[in-house]
Amino acid sequence: MLQPPHSSLQVASVPAQRAAARDRDQDAPWHTEAVCRRDEAGLFFAPSKEPTAARLSREEAAKRVCARCPVMVECREHALLQPEPYGVWGGLTAAERRVVLARRRRREMELKNARQGRIAAAG
Repeated sequence: MLQPPHSSLQVASVPAQRAAARDRDQDAPWHTEAVCRRDEAGLFFAPSKEPTAARLSREEAAKRVCARCPVMVECREHALLQPEPYGVWGGLTAAERRVVLARRRRREMELKNARQGRIAAAG
């Protein structure tokens, strides 16, 4: 499993983010370009018994870093495919990723049922 790329705040613009994604060497792992590589891991992962207000503030700060990252989409997909149970990955908290995964599963079931319905109607 990949280690979290999260490691000080380096800012990249959104247009630069898109250009970097387009021009990125396909052989290099996505996490080598992660903005969070120099950030404190504590920004992305909760300390034990963290008060709710502190957690929300920390998560919002982490999401601001993610929003400027040229590999945010790759990071998010990694976290959804693993699935990563903790931390902020690709701009989403663990709870937000669970919601995305549930929606994906529901959508896949709807598509599967729709295909089966078309097959049955045509048969």
